[in-house]
Amino acid sequence: MSAANAVLRAIHLRLSGDAGLTALLGPDGIRDRLLARPKLPAIVIGEMETRDLSTVGEPGEEHFLVLEVWSEGEGRRQALEIAAKVTSLLDNVPLELEGAALVSLLRVGMRTRREVKTKYYLAEIRFRAVTE
Repeated sequence: MSAANAVLRAIHLRLSGDAGLTALLGPDGIRDRLLARPKLPAIVIGEMETRDLSTVGEPGEEHFLVLEVWSEGEGRRQALEIAAKVTSLLDNVPLELEGAALVSLLRVGMRTRREVKTKYYLAEIRFRAVTE
């Protein structure tokens, strides 16, 4: 398993294993794509970029990923509440990876907006993970 896939798998396991987050989202609330007729709120695993950070002696990678929190609730409150829960579950938390070691996982930013066409609210949480 690649380090990028191992990071995504560990994140999915961590989020889906939290009863508080599941209560906010409902069953199957974490997906790898937004469905045509989505059941909201939901967390969608968005884009991911991986860069080589290898040294002469050790392989390493830097992963930038986006977790999208989608909500159709009134205002941004629901999206921000879920984003705060996701951040508390992942920011600077040691996760066990299959086939790689996680050096760090940090939230590096967040952006919120209302989608014009659908009127859904979107909170994009950006994380940086480093693996060896």
